Amino acid sequence: MLEIYQQTIGQSVSFQGIGLHTGKKSHIKILPANEDQGIVFKRIDLNKNFEVKATYDQVSSARLCTTLENKHGVKVSTVEHLLAALFIKGIDNAIVEIDCEEVPIMDGSAKEFINVLQNIELKSLQKKRKYLKISETVKLTDGERNIYIQPSDYFEVDFNLKYENKIIGEQNNLVNFQNDNLIDIYESRTFCLYDDIEKIKKNGLAKGGSLDNAIVVDKNKILNEGGLRNENEFVNHKILDLAGDFMLSGYRVLGKVSCNQGGHQLTNMFLRKLFLTDAAFSIAEIKEIAISKKRVTSQQIKLAVNA
Repeated sequence: MLEIYQQTIGQSVSFQGIGLHTGKKSHIKILPANEDQGIVFKRIDLNKNFEVKATYDQVSSARLCTTLENKHGVKVSTVEHLLAALFIKGIDNAIVEIDCEEVPIMDGSAKEFINVLQNIELKSLQKKRKYLKISETVKLTDGERNIYIQPSDYFEVDFNLKYENKIIGEQNNLVNFQNDNLIDIYESRTFCLYDDIEKIKKNGLAKGGSLDNAIVVDKNKILNEGGLRNENEFVNHKILDLAGDFMLSGYRVLGKVSCNQGGHQLTNMFLRKLFLTDAAFSIAEIKEIAISKKRVTSQQIKLAVNA
C-alpha cells in the first residue's frame, strides 16, 4: 500500500567505511528532517556552503557513480546506494552529515544501510507525500542504450543488461518495488571486469575498491570468495542503482521504467528530459482512507491529482 504521509527517521544512525573511488575513510550520520526537506547532504568537514541537495539537477557527474555538486562547487559522490536504501525504507526526508566528499561504499550494495534502517522506527510527518504519476510514455535513446517510462500504479523497473563476458552475459529482471521481495535487489553488489581495473585506476577512480566491496569478474570466473549472492546479481545491482538515482526526482515515481544497457548517466539524462515533458506526468497525493462506521476499507484509497 502506498504511504499517505511523508516520513523521516525517528532517531539518528551512523555508518563508516571506505570511499570506493577516493579510498578515503568516510563517516556519515543520518538525522531526522522536517517535511518537504527531502534528502540533504551536509559536509561537516567544511565551514561554509556545505549543504548539497539530493536532486537530479544537482548531478555534476555520472561516471561510474552519481556525484552531486552545489553552486559553490561542493561535492558528494557515490550517493546512489544510500539513496536507494532510503527509498526502499520509505524515508522521504533526512539530513546526511558526511565528513568527506564520498559516501562509504560499505559492501558494494545497500545491504548494510538497510539492515540498520529497518531496525529503527520511522516518524510520520504532517504533510502528505507527493507522487509523480506518469500519464504518457516518455523515451530516451542514446546509441544502443535506451530507457523509457510508461503509466503504472506502482514503481516498476524492467532492466536488461548485456555484456560480452560470458559470466555476466545477458540478464533481465522485472521488479515491482511496492509488491516484490527486495532482498535480492538491495543485497546485490557493484561489479567490474578485472581487465578494466587498471584503466579505471589510471583515471583516478576505484582507489578504495577491493573484493570486500565489489564483484570482480576475470574472464570466466568470479574472484570473490563465495561467488554471487543471487543468480541475477549483476542486473539486480543495476536496478538498485536506478532506484537510487530516481530518488533524485524528489518524488515517489508511479510508473514502469524499462531500461536497456543503462547506467547513472542515462538515468540522469532521462530525468532531465522527463521534467521537461510536462504533459507526461502529474503530481499527486493519496486521499485519506475512507472510514465507515463498520470498518476501514483500504481499497478506497485514491490518488488526488494536482494539475
